[in-house]
Amino acid sequence: MAMFNILDDAFDKSYAVPQFNMNGMIWLETILKTAEECQAPVIVGTTDRIVDTLGGFRLLVQTFRVMKEELNITVPAVLHLDHGQSVERCLQAIDAGYDSVMFDGSSLDIEQNIKSTRQVVEYAHQNGVPVEAEVGSIGGTEDGVYSDMMYADLNDCLRLVKETGLDNLAPALGSVHGRYQGEPNLGFKEMEQLRSHTNVPFVLHGASGIGDAELKQAISYGHAKINYNTELNIAWSDALRNVLNDNPELYAPLEILQPSKEAMSVTIEKILKRTGAYQQSRKN
Repeated sequence: MAMFNILDDAFDKSYAVPQFNMNGMIWLETILKTAEECQAPVIVGTTDRIVDTLGGFRLLVQTFRVMKEELNITVPAVLHLDHGQSVERCLQAIDAGYDSVMFDGSSLDIEQNIKSTRQVVEYAHQNGVPVEAEVGSIGGTEDGVYSDMMYADLNDCLRLVKETGLDNLAPALGSVHGRYQGEPNLGFKEMEQLRSHTNVPFVLHGASGIGDAELKQAISYGHAKINYNTELNIAWSDALRNVLNDNPELYAPLEILQPSKEAMSVTIEKILKRTGAYQQSRKN
């Protein structure tokens, strides 16, 4: 099976494909519809911790495939396992039909991270699935779990790339999950140094709150995938809160949810433009 890495074109042409995390069916529908309207590539992410809440790997894969077909999605759109918590969970996602997976061994020592990542890569590549892996620790909170930020070590990054054969590297270099407290402090010098030693696409986790200039600079160092969750959830929750506060007698689900879907769509389009995915689609 030939392996398709949605990030290859982005890496070659210096733009980034955004990953939007799915937290329910309206997220999936809105992400796919907006990407198609913008004619831009997109990644739908499901964090490992939320997979079972959403029905499990097999249901998510089948739902993703059917919805793409029903919505006549023509742009590149892939389903990605975000922050896979174990080798076994990554293999389950691959068997279920996920298009790509991330093994998150950032909490392990580098030797165990390499060993486990290699196991995932070997199985994934046999099935034509690209693999993302992480070094260091992305700070902040995601899916109710908090972690401290720890910059990735250059030598650890290079070892993980060389000794595992991974396809995409997520080096923790100053971004955070959740809302930023104060100003982002991305490690651009570290990005530049790491880029000079390896030619794999980078992934930036925790991009919500990063300004346009910083985002553009990160992309220039080869961040071909940028992950978003908080911005979308804020847009959704603000719109939902407003419609319920303004219409206390409203109970029809479609009327309640429509404004939140529209708010997410506006946010998605803005992000597609910021990362260059929207503009790139018009060059091809």
